[in-house]
Amino acid sequence: MVHDAGDDGMEPIDERVPAPPRTGKDIAYEAAMLLPQLTLLMVRLVRDPRVPFRRKLLLGAVVAYVVSPIDLIPDFIAGIGHLDDIVLVSVALDRLLSGTPDDVVLEHWDGSIDALDLVRSTFAWVSEIIPSVVTRVMPRQ
Repeated sequence: MVHDAGDDGMEPIDERVPAPPRTGKDIAYEAAMLLPQLTLLMVRLVRDPRVPFRRKLLLGAVVAYVVSPIDLIPDFIAGIGHLDDIVLVSVALDRLLSGTPDDVVLEHWDGSIDALDLVRSTFAWVSEIIPSVVTRVMPRQ
């Protein structure tokens, strides 16, 4: 039961039952559902003339690297073979999102604000933990 603070001066009490903890499978499903939204966002941003050309160029270069058969870490190495691709894509997407005005990003985003915040914070986190030798060649501003 929730009662008003004005009735007897007490603070409201929220007796709703908390949501049960999500399983790893639930979280993985939600993350997978972000992929189509993120892909659509990237396509829309690349087509938008308000997005800086340098950001688009960086994303294009990273996509070309990912589809190229030449890799810093060969893809056949189990466990870490695709790590370089994931890191470079994350950094390029972080640069694209951080270099684009927020109103432009929000205009093209179909998902929830919470999901966009998750996407942005994940890419920013990856950019922060990788060695600076990688990020020096990728413009931040």
